[in-house]
Amino acid sequence: MSAPLDIAVIRNDEAWPEGLETLAEAAIRRALTHAEPEIAGVSELSVVLTNDAEQQELNRDWRGMDKPTNVLSFPQIEPFAPLSGLLGDVILARETLEREAADLGISFNDHFTHLVVHGFLHILGYDHLDDEEALEMEGLETEILASLGIADPYGEDGPDTPPTPNPV
Repeated sequence: MSAPLDIAVIRNDEAWPEGLETLAEAAIRRALTHAEPEIAGVSELSVVLTNDAEQQELNRDWRGMDKPTNVLSFPQIEPFAPLSGLLGDVILARETLEREAADLGISFNDHFTHLVVHGFLHILGYDHLDDEEALEMEGLETEILASLGIADPYGEDGPDTPPTPNPV
């Protein structure tokens, strides 16, 4: 990346484990390397660590879905636009991530990293509204996660039925 990216990890729920700031930053920087977006200037991104109650409120207010979800993304740039300024927010719900990781039999940190990558790819413009988009986005996620030593969450060496991230 030729221009700096400031990643702010904000804890709205203090029950999150320590050390996630480092994991989030590593995941985002690796996603940048693999996605290769055009860099136009200094950029900022927020990763918000919240709980199910706050996430449910956001999901209800912004998506009309009155339930918590694992990750929400709020891009502040057009899809696939050159990166500059405020890129957006990736917001994760602790209890949902804990439940999903336990149900899938994977580590919390691996699931957290996957959802940070997933949410950040939404910020960049990737989506999974149709099969073609989903294959492209999941392939890129798998590539990024493999480079971080994390099993393919969509493939045979990953969980059998990964929860589908529901970002905006």
